[in-house]
Amino acid sequence: METNFITPIQLWGSIEGINTTGSAAATTASDGMFRSIFENAIQDVRDTERNLQTQQYLLATGQIDNPATVQIAASEAQLTTSMLVQLRNKALDSYNELMRISL
Repeated sequence: METNFITPIQLWGSIEGINTTGSAAATTASDGMFRSIFENAIQDVRDTERNLQTQQYLLATGQIDNPATVQIAASEAQLTTSMLVQLRNKALDSYNELMRISL
């Protein structure tokens, strides 16, 4: 069993290094950055759900020492799912706003 069951928050990266000159390289870099942000968020959701299922199994079979770890895992899973949903909503809002701009 893990003794450190709370994983620290990790940075996804910064947007300072993106070239905004409109070149194809800037588009590719920003596409890669957004893709990696969403891939990391999806992987975080998968990892926390897997951890929650493991904790629930250990609780159901009586192999867990501290039942509070199940609630902590459930909270982590809920937060990562909420974060992914909010990222999706903000991306869609941004896309819709860009589509409203008239050239």
